[in-house]
Amino acid sequence: MFWLIITIVIAEFLLSILLTYLNHKASHQPIPAELAGIYDDEAYKKQQAYSRTNRKVGVITTVINTACTLGLFAFGGFAWIDGVVRGVSEHPVLMALMFVGILYLITNVIDIPIKYYQTFVIEEKFGFNRSTHKTFVLDIIKSICLSVVLTGAVVSVIVYLYCLIPDYFWLAAWGFLMAFTMFFQLFYSDLIVPLFNKQTPLEEGELRTAIETFAKKVNFGIKDIYVMDSSKRSTHANAYFTGFGFRKRIVLYDTLIQQLSTEEIVGVLAHEIGHNKHHHTVKGLVVNAFTTLMLLYVFSLVINNTAIANAAGCAEASFHVNVMVFSMLYSPVDIILSMLLNISSRRHEWQADEFARVHGLGKAVSSGLRRMSANSLANLTPHPVVVFMEYSHPPLLDRVRHLEN
Repeated sequence: MFWLIITIVIAEFLLSILLTYLNHKASHQPIPAELAGIYDDEAYKKQQAYSRTNRKVGVITTVINTACTLGLFAFGGFAWIDGVVRGVSEHPVLMALMFVGILYLITNVIDIPIKYYQTFVIEEKFGFNRSTHKTFVLDIIKSICLSVVLTGAVVSVIVYLYCLIPDYFWLAAWGFLMAFTMFFQLFYSDLIVPLFNKQTPLEEGELRTAIETFAKKVNFGIKDIYVMDSSKRSTHANAYFTGFGFRKRIVLYDTLIQQLSTEEIVGVLAHEIGHNKHHHTVKGLVVNAFTTLMLLYVFSLVINNTAIANAAGCAEASFHVNVMVFSMLYSPVDIILSMLLNISSRRHEWQADEFARVHGLGKAVSSGLRRMSANSLANLTPHPVVVFMEYSHPPLLDRVRHLEN
């Protein structure tokens, strides 16, 4: 079991490096004729430098994370952490909380310096960063507090359910997680986003009128249209649709409003409305519910398996150790599921684009995508294998061909 886990970790590392290499090779291809004009020579050199820099940091991050994982397994790190928490308490919930907390601390020690470098070196160098050091520190503190509260609550409830009804905990835990997911789908913009960003109703004017006119045209009831102050951290632009039913909300980044024309923004929102019209959010929840149920059921079969705990160097099985080892054994399955979900996601993006196109906004969406890609220094020539395995959206070239024909 130990060597199987080591093999999986190394195989995932090699796969990550291979995909990075393929994208690096593909980046040297000339810009397709259909995308000509997005970058001039100087801007394209800048884009290439931006991609190279991010790839290098990505490789370094992967190396560090893989080395830490292998080190914890090879030198008994997980067993040591398990011994520490057992020395404090034998209560399953408290042990799980402390075990997860220590691993979370280790992860943050690695991640925070990398995030700092990405924000104040890479993003700053290429003109994207608008965040201050104060904002960065406050974001880290808020994120940690939020993770501690939410992760602590989820871990506590699931382990408690296991202690209460061990034979059927997987079913009870599934019900809890689905309720938790539904709650956040409905109230994410009300409860979480305000901790980091201000959301203000889109004021009356040309843009709001254009959005409401299109929404009425396609029989899409919406009254909550908000603008988020994303420009205080970055120049990257986006928009998203959240909730469903009576809790629908459209959120526009203020950078999107600054960068796109009114027609292009309506085109972007037509795409988002297309997702709703095709019930993609609900379909995603159903798929997530099924995969989560299967995952929890399989885990319930090995939750008391001593061999799994032994693989981490621990003498006896426990919920917190077994779930950690199981997540690593499950990762190859997770990669395959992610690929399948990405295929489904790309199909959903096609459908949303088609919705905008048949309502006369195909060229507006295409124009907006071109402008957003140029402003974000996006890679225009990703490798097909990388697209197949990792892309949740079709590459820009494919979308432009579809929208403009």
